[in-house]
This record gives sequence, structure tokens and C-alpha cells, in this order.
Amino acid sequence: MTDEKKYEALNDILEKSSCIAFLGGAGVSTESGIPDFRSKNGLYHKSDKKFRRYRPEYLLSSECLHRESEVFFSYYRKNLDARKACPNVTHIKLAEMERKGKLAGIVTQNIDGLHQIAGSKTVHEIHGTVRRNYCVSCGKEYDENYIFDSTDPVPKCTSCGKMVRPDVTLYGEILPSPAYENAVDLMNRADCLIIGGTSLQVGSAAQMAHLFHGDHLIIVNKGKTRMEGKAELVFHESIGFVFDQIW
Repeated sequence: MTDEKKYEALNDILEKSSCIAFLGGAGVSTESGIPDFRSKNGLYHKSDKKFRRYRPEYLLSSECLHRESEVFFSYYRKNLDARKACPNVTHIKLAEMERKGKLAGIVTQNIDGLHQIAGSKTVHEIHGTVRRNYCVSCGKEYDENYIFDSTDPVPKCTSCGKMVRPDVTLYGEILPSPAYENAVDLMNRADCLIIGGTSLQVGSAAQMAHLFHGDHLIIVNKGKTRMEGKAELVFHESIGFVFDQIW
């Protein structure tokens, strides 16, 4: 099938589908300048002498947060500040599809909040978000700036003095409810699923993808993605370029 025919087929599927879901990973936000984790240019391959003796997964784990809090927040502040990032064409197109009544919802592994900034309303953040913070003791909530702007090695609650942490699902923690439950419901209802910017190597994403039993599966990812054998259409191109072809 020629590229032109593939894009015609993509738009034809989207036109006839009544409940479209989008499952996205880090590749959605790389075009906004936010690095992914595992690619050769990803966060886990950065050479930083300060953190070299730690496994990358440990630095973003619940164990590190509680056992070596200062190390955790030093790494978190240096690498996960997404406040200057802007939505790209994929975020904007998905928000447009939702406004038109074509997209039922988004399930994202990303924690940058760019879907909401682009205007999407139904976003299930199964790994949480850097845009919210809360006290581990009293539950007081803080905005996205609190941890990044704090000069304390470990940010403290202004009410009770205990640690304030990001509302992010760390390694070793369970996925948040109701985000997870809402995501499962969306996967079960969808008749079309677009998987974008993920290789499905992370267990939570793979689990979500396998819940889909609708009519049309579309995969958009530069690299190989699991489940390609089950997909109706596969695009190994820039996700922004592909979404720019959607009418």
C-alpha cells in the first residue's frame, strides 16, 4: 500500500469509527523536547556523574523517594521539569478530535500534562503527573511549581512539615485509581484504538493494549511495537507527521 493510500485508509477508519481511544507513550512528547527514557538519546542514557552509581529505575522509585529522598528530588528536579514544554501537533490534533466528538479519550503513560494544556478533557494519566504534588502525611495539595522551585533538598509541607512528593506513579507503586479503572473502561468500549509513541515494553501500556478487542487497531511509532501483527495499519514515522495527515 502506498503512503497516500495508507493515509486515506487511516482517515476512512477514523471516519467510520464511533468510539476512538488513544494510548500514548513517551514518543508523543519527544517532539515537544521532552526526552523519553529508553532510546539512545533518552533519559536513562544521560551521563551524569552525580547519579552514575544508581540504576535509572531506582532514581524514580518509591524506594529511592523514601530511602534517599535528597537523591530522588535532586534527580527529579534536574530531569522531569516539563513546565517550559509546549504541546505539539499530536497533542493539538487529539484535542481537536475530542472537540469534534471523534475521540472518546486518551490513556497516557506521560506525566507532563501536555494533553490537558492542548485542550483535551478526557485524559487518563495512568502514571500520574508532575503538575500535582501533595503532602505524604496530611494530603495537602501543591501546584506544579512547588517542588521545582523549592530550595529545600526535600520539599516540606507548609502545614505539617512532612515531605511533599509529586503525584507520579513511581517504580514499585501501583497504578492510580480511578485513572486506571477509567482507562480499562475506555479500552473495553473502544471500537478503534490508536497506539502512539510507545513500544509497549512497559507493563502498564502492554496491559492496556491487550484489553482492546475492537475492530480497528492502528500503531504509530518510529521503532518496532509489540502487537504490530494485530494492527490494521502501522506507521513507522514521526507521530507528529502522521497526525498532521488526519483530516
